[in-house]
Amino acid sequence: MKYFAYGSNMFCARLKAKNRVPSAQKIGVYTLTKHDLRFHKKSNGSAKCDAYQTGNEKDFILGVLFDISSAEKEDLDKAEGLGHGYDQKTVSVLNDCGEICEAVTYFATNIDASLKPYSWYKKHVVTGAREADLAEEYVKKKIDVIVSVEDPCKERESEELAIYGNKVPK
Repeated sequence: MKYFAYGSNMFCARLKAKNRVPSAQKIGVYTLTKHDLRFHKKSNGSAKCDAYQTGNEKDFILGVLFDISSAEKEDLDKAEGLGHGYDQKTVSVLNDCGEICEAVTYFATNIDASLKPYSWYKKHVVTGAREADLAEEYVKKKIDVIVSVEDPCKERESEELAIYGNKVPK
């Protein structure tokens, strides 16, 4: 099945870790139109990414289309919190050649625009965006500009950053 990731799951190591979706195979960079990337999904006292539907033709989200085993969809649903702040929908995404593909993605149902993402979460999103070679202008305007905060739970932060080994990207 096809899965469109636009936040921390663009980072392949994160998507495949902790029994999320080890079968995930990157297809490429795709665009979701009439949506805007927002960091406002409420989660653990911080903000996570959301594919916010605007209906505006000028809005778009760049992300990564993955092929995943349908047998792992339940694990992904659990990791994403399906029914607990995220819901899912089927979207049409397109690549640079204009080819359209139907894919499942998640969207926020529990929103708090006053929250900021934890710095470790933002690192996952930035790392995934760069790993996928998203357009640099998009990364700068939609991700780099987002202000993050330190996670007060140092244990959670250490667990999240362990995915990088001794090398944590800036």
